[in-house]
Amino acid sequence: MEDWDRRLRAHGYRITPQRQLVLSAVYTLRHGTPDEVLAEVQRHASGVNLSTIYRAIEVLEEVGLVTHSHIGHGAPTYHAIDSHTHIHLACDGCGTVESISADIMEPLVRSLRADKGYEVDVSHVAFHGRCRKCVETGNSGKH
Repeated sequence: MEDWDRRLRAHGYRITPQRQLVLSAVYTLRHGTPDEVLAEVQRHASGVNLSTIYRAIEVLEEVGLVTHSHIGHGAPTYHAIDSHTHIHLACDGCGTVESISADIMEPLVRSLRADKGYEVDVSHVAFHGRCRKCVETGNSGKH
């Protein structure tokens, strides 16, 4: 979260308590939908509403502090941008989300670049399946 205030100012935005709370919530949650971010923020500031969350996330995403992935079928999931690109493993059994290094995708990225001239952005990639625990226990997530 270092330099977040400098990045906001460099893009012409003010430092506000709401933006700081939203960014802190995203870091705490690691991956969170706007509703989950709202719940986390409201633990510290009960007067904040969902539209404030969306506005803050939009600004934080614009200045490069937060990004989103489409992990589930609903709202996007937001996470802090860190120094390494990662992809998401979303378990359809228990709902956990694990981040792994995007380096695992490098052979595919190189192949697409060489064969098709296509530049791939893997920062939004999410694979759905079942985690080891759900595979071992037979949890398919379907009731």
